[in-house]
Amino acid sequence: MKAYEVITNKILEALNKGEIPWHKPWTPSFPMNLVTKRGYRGINAFVLNMMGFESPYFLTYREARKLGGNIKKGEKGCPIVFWKWVQEKPEETEEKTETEATVKNKNRPFLRYYTVFNVSQCENLPADKIPAIESRVIDPIEQCEAVVAGMPERPEINFNNGRAFYDSSTDVVGMPVLGSFINAEEYYSTLFHELTHSTGHPRRLNRKGIIENEEFGSQSYVKEELIAEMGAAFLCGQCQIENKTIANQAAYIQGWLKALKNDKTMVIMAAAQAQKASDYITKKVKNGMD
Repeated sequence: MKAYEVITNKILEALNKGEIPWHKPWTPSFPMNLVTKRGYRGINAFVLNMMGFESPYFLTYREARKLGGNIKKGEKGCPIVFWKWVQEKPEETEEKTETEATVKNKNRPFLRYYTVFNVSQCENLPADKIPAIESRVIDPIEQCEAVVAGMPERPEINFNNGRAFYDSSTDVVGMPVLGSFINAEEYYSTLFHELTHSTGHPRRLNRKGIIENEEFGSQSYVKEELIAEMGAAFLCGQCQIENKTIANQAAYIQGWLKALKNDKTMVIMAAAQAQKASDYITKKVKNGMD
């Protein structure tokens, strides 16, 4: 497979999941090579950033071995590209005088790729070779914390992830840590989005878009995303913080437009279910926030 195809497939894979590799509301350190400490540039920065690792440090198989470490069994690396200049064979051309031939050497760029691994995919690396990850200090918002803490039958929230998601099969919400977000509002609006998804679990509100686990782009999937967005907006409104999530969900916009054209009742039905989800989440703290 050509280098162009390898990287393009990675980007398309993310977009098909509704992820935007070049825009996230949290800001992990820019990906860089563990050995050289040089940051990856161009498309490589986006491709590595969308892998969702907490650590920004990557290295090749050979670099890991050189440090005395190794890649964990079963781990898959990420392709990154680089330009290599290839010298073509000399070509004889005739000058206008046609009395002598000159030799022209041509260099042309050739795109190649190789594989790197995040340090979390490795083992036995010297601890002193891996810089500590620094998170900014962002103060939590008391009202938002009350909503999260008061949610009935709240799913487990796992903060050891570099991405935000809700996994209905395990009933777990994954979140980057608060200090990795641009600001507290971004953190809570993202968390509210995922908690709204979790209300669709069979032991809560038993919503079709969650229990049937529809594919990206389907009518039910688009509706579920609308519910999560609106639910986050309702919760942000109750906590008197600005909702930040809609601007970050550009990957869904085309799907929303198509779905809304095909179903004129969707936005009304989605809003009703979002309100129901919001009411479910806040039922234990609602009276104190009216």
